[in-house]
Amino acid sequence: MELTDIITVYSEKTPNPESMKFVANKMILPNDSIDFRSNEGLETCPMAQELFGYDFVKGVFIMNNFVSVTKKADYEWDDIIPQLKKFVQEYLEAEKPIVVIKEVLTDEEESEVVIKIKQLLEDHVRPAVEMDGGAIDFKSFEAGIVTVTMKGSCSGCPSSTLTLKAGIENLLKRMIPEVEAVEAEAA
Repeated sequence: MELTDIITVYSEKTPNPESMKFVANKMILPNDSIDFRSNEGLETCPMAQELFGYDFVKGVFIMNNFVSVTKKADYEWDDIIPQLKKFVQEYLEAEKPIVVIKEVLTDEEESEVVIKIKQLLEDHVRPAVEMDGGAIDFKSFEAGIVTVTMKGSCSGCPSSTLTLKAGIENLLKRMIPEVEAVEAEAA
């Protein structure tokens, strides 16, 4: 193993006290995200499948170079962080698969407004949300209402409603006159 092949992982708090971000020095899932709030549908993500093998794991979110884990309330981070850091490091070093099926969305049939909404979310909202261990995905735009999905640490976070209304909704309404409101849907 060369020095450049050594994987390092550190933990980082998120605004959601039940979620912790585990950041690697290697891309895990570039330009995409996958979110599991329960152990359903895990066949598409072997990494999440293994993480749900731990009794304390309640949710898993994977994106770019990090994994956000949401723990069950009766566990303490001090007791489980070392296990999770070691798991992520060893999983990446073994070069095990992260996902087995990847959906690719095309913009061919989308309206100009939807393309603008997605671009604003991608350029201005996603980076800030990612820093807190979460993600936001565009779901739909109908009758002036943008529906997004909050994932990772943002799912169930007390401050996500404020972020959604004061930040995201104001930005989209200011930049795109057709937008009247933004609503979040559970992942």
